[in-house]
Amino acid sequence: MRVFVNVEDKRWKKYKIDFEKIANAAVTSAYKNAEVSITLVDDVAIQKINKKYRGMNKPTNVLSFELGDDVLLGDIFISLDTVQREAKNENISVAEHTAHMVVHGMLHLLGYDHLNDKDAARMEKKEITILKKLGYKNPYTAESGVCIDESCCPGGKFVMNLKRFFHGAFGRTTMFALCAVVASFGFAPFNLWWATLIGVGGAYLLSLKTLTGISCWRRFWRIFPFGAVYAIAMFWWVLNSIYVVPELASQFAIWTLPAILGIGFLGGIVFAPSFLAISSIRLNPACRPFLFASIWTLVLWLREWLFTGFPWNPIANISLQNLYVSNSMSLYGALGLTFVVVGIIAAVCEIINNRRIGLNYFVLFCFLMFGTIGILYGIRNVHFVANHCDSENRPIIRIVQPAQNAAQKATHSRAAALQNANHNLQVMTALAAAEGEYDLIVFPETAYPFVMMPGDIVSMARVLDRPMVIGANYFDDGKLYNSMLVVNSDATVSDVYSKSHLVPFGEYRPFGDFIPTPGQLTAGDGPELITMNLSGKQFIFAPAICYEIIFSDSLIPYGKVPNAIVNITNDNWFGKTPGTYQHLDMVRRYAIESGVPIVRSNYSGISAFIAANGSVESSIPVGVSGHVDGTVCGAHRTLYRKMGRDMWMIIILVVSCLGTIWISGVTRKK
Repeated sequence: MRVFVNVEDKRWKKYKIDFEKIANAAVTSAYKNAEVSITLVDDVAIQKINKKYRGMNKPTNVLSFELGDDVLLGDIFISLDTVQREAKNENISVAEHTAHMVVHGMLHLLGYDHLNDKDAARMEKKEITILKKLGYKNPYTAESGVCIDESCCPGGKFVMNLKRFFHGAFGRTTMFALCAVVASFGFAPFNLWWATLIGVGGAYLLSLKTLTGISCWRRFWRIFPFGAVYAIAMFWWVLNSIYVVPELASQFAIWTLPAILGIGFLGGIVFAPSFLAISSIRLNPACRPFLFASIWTLVLWLREWLFTGFPWNPIANISLQNLYVSNSMSLYGALGLTFVVVGIIAAVCEIINNRRIGLNYFVLFCFLMFGTIGILYGIRNVHFVANHCDSENRPIIRIVQPAQNAAQKATHSRAAALQNANHNLQVMTALAAAEGEYDLIVFPETAYPFVMMPGDIVSMARVLDRPMVIGANYFDDGKLYNSMLVVNSDATVSDVYSKSHLVPFGEYRPFGDFIPTPGQLTAGDGPELITMNLSGKQFIFAPAICYEIIFSDSLIPYGKVPNAIVNITNDNWFGKTPGTYQHLDMVRRYAIESGVPIVRSNYSGISAFIAANGSVESSIPVGVSGHVDGTVCGAHRTLYRKMGRDMWMIIILVVSCLGTIWISGVTRKK
């Protein structure tokens, strides 16, 4: 480690002290490329510094200013006048007491502190061990003048009290949890995008300050509250489904608390790696934004697969209130935009943490440049591609939203079920038969209340005299499916698409009968295209049932460009909780990434026509029964779809590695 000694008080020269040897004794070989500055002053100079940065107008023995940087560790100031007085009082040499001050100051730079008895004992033990290696006795065997009023720690009394709070277990947990709650408000229905920036940024800064100087295991448990609370704040609404139907509530309510704890536990694991990396891997601070953003994005990519996959609420979704920014996903996808946004957050935090490192500004410029390129491509997507429609007549589609409550739709009483089924059919038929010209009717997921089998007909199509798309349970070859039926106007079924990505615990039992599940369905074969002839107009669409649409690259066969995606779903289980609004945002994100408009029929959520640029052209609000007519156009193949999700993940990792290597090389040359 390189030690730069600045002698401002010439009296220090008569003491032959090897500051480099002492400072290096306090660090491990991991810091061999690090740098530290030690400035030797008198009481007048250190009193000015103490007053400026702590608001305390008095001299002290040593001041340590940590930079939060694994290379540029920080600055240490030592006053000869105070050291001489304390050495005389302790009956030791100035050289010995100075060695203690250097070691004490170095440990502060490495993240050690003495704000409570436990931390003080840990720090003192470390000092004793280092000084013993240097040939000095235990400085704590007698009364010591070191930091008796916490004078070597920057900050006034108020700041010191805050530091005590942050360093305490309860304080750390509270601050990380608060950051998580704030971060969750960036998503629908709140849409406070800046809250996510503040929440994630706050956790980043807390990690730099509270995760250094401790084991990896302790780091994990310190950051765990952020991930746990972040996951619970965003996903608690899934448990609303337990209480929608009384019969289900009586059976599954007991699982509410275990489910909440499970969500928190998995969230703590999933969202910890990025923060652990920036506090565990020795890098120049300017490299940390690349590391943090790439790992956060890699975790998002892994969320497509882990535990059957649930890539809900990528940070990219906070941009959906601005079409130009959100349409950068037509270039980068949610992965790329998340990488850019998280990288900007981290780069700004590094500047806040240390304004003197010029490379931090360069890294921020890089991420802003990536963002600008995405926005320029997004503007093109909004104005010149997604809104380009051919001149030929397009089929008019009617979306029906019954908005019957879940208790009426799903009951375990056989007699009531039959009565409700017939009533629901009458309601849907009346809504679909409302005045207007249309070529196709789209009903929501499981809207048809009877189990269908091969050869069965859907008689309501004859009444409406229109082809339709409707969701139903489909039984074939001894297996039950959650399916989408394409029904001709003569009531015959021409195509059946079955949901391939089933919901664990809702549609199948991932652990057998250990945790009871309402249904045990069979998965379908995966993505396909369906072609319909609607009054002489060809309509090609990709079918999607429920949350299948949240998985990138999951619905459209490679190289194909359908006219639309038809997404049937049932958010009845989640009512007006955030999940219903966030589900719509996930659909909008898919439209932008794929470049394909979406026809979305929801049983009682938000039914909508969504353009290929992600804008909602018309919709039916939550809980409102009715219909909406519209057309779709502007389907195109975005650059994101041409390259694919996995290729963009590789590009992100390569960019991060190259950025880290370049910055490390520049630092070594200096």
